[in-house]
Amino acid sequence: MKIIAMIPARYSASRFPGKLMQDLGGKPVITRTYQATVSTSLFDDVIVVTDSQIIFDEIQNIGGHVMMSKKPHECGSDRIAEAVENLDVDVVVNVQGDEPFTEVDSLKKLIQVFKEDTQHQIDLASLMVHITDQDEIKNPNTVKVVIDNNNVALYFSRSPIPYPRDESVDVKYYKHKGVYAFRKQALMDFYHLPMLTLEAAEKLEQLRYLEYGKRIKMVETTVEGVEIDTPEDLERANKLWK
Repeated sequence: MKIIAMIPARYSASRFPGKLMQDLGGKPVITRTYQATVSTSLFDDVIVVTDSQIIFDEIQNIGGHVMMSKKPHECGSDRIAEAVENLDVDVVVNVQGDEPFTEVDSLKKLIQVFKEDTQHQIDLASLMVHITDQDEIKNPNTVKVVIDNNNVALYFSRSPIPYPRDESVDVKYYKHKGVYAFRKQALMDFYHLPMLTLEAAEKLEQLRYLEYGKRIKMVETTVEGVEIDTPEDLERANKLWK
């Protein structure tokens, strides 16, 4: 299998514009993420795909592989799909540009899903973390996932799922981490299929895959990582880096 990592990198993030070019230990966040992904040695290629000339120039200047998006996109899957449409690859791993602390073991587990799936029954793999804090479970910014007994996703929601009508039942809650590995065909199907109502209502792109019958294998990890969504996150990341 040919496996590549794609790092979608949008400059104008709504909560923290320009965050990917902010300084993290002497280099921009996107550069740290790119170099950390390359250093895992898990991929045949690592490519940043961006809508920003600033980010494009930064990655090119360090000798990295970068592509410019040809048109605007609503989500990372669309941006990646456009970039890989004409590439000869089997599996594409989406690494978030704002997660410079790339966690190797979790990425290995995602890739292993496809190495073991010889019957090609799985279309995507993604990460989840067990959570117990009630505020986090109820927080609509924390995306929850419910799974079947084979760890295949049944649904994703911003609401607490499952709803604990019987509080005596020992229910486990899982937070979805937005790191994906796709079979290329699943990604292309997503790109060419229209948004349906569940995705539109929850504003969660992964629901499009479920609405069209794709199977998403969830892999549990205990590593939360550091997503840089705010200036406070960046400050915390710099402390960790030191």
